[in-house]
Amino acid sequence: MSVNQLIELLAALLILFGAVISVISAFGMIRLPDVYTRSHAATKSATLSVLSCLLGSFIYFWIHDGFVSIRLILGIVFVFITAPVAGHLVCRAAYRSRVPLAEGSGEDALKPVLFGNDESENDMK
Repeated sequence: MSVNQLIELLAALLILFGAVISVISAFGMIRLPDVYTRSHAATKSATLSVLSCLLGSFIYFWIHDGFVSIRLILGIVFVFITAPVAGHLVCRAAYRSRVPLAEGSGEDALKPVLFGNDESENDMK
């Protein structure tokens, strides 16, 4: 095997790894109980899968065709920056809309700070 074939194999493995992580992310979206944990599955693993697929594509086209794709680089940067921010904003909007946490999530320490003592008194009644 030549060096080019090994690098192409590495690119194919990165794309395959991204596809597997994407399927795991889809199962996480189905199985997890609330919007907060689903957002975690959507942003963390989906970001990793998209970045892995784009990086594998970038490496393949760089080695096989001999050119650097600026579009793939911009796609990598765009996904890396925007996906975690979007996930954070979705969780923040859900929390401020008072979407309940899943049972067994633990103590919600932010609730009395953000919504005041009115909510904590109503929960005790």
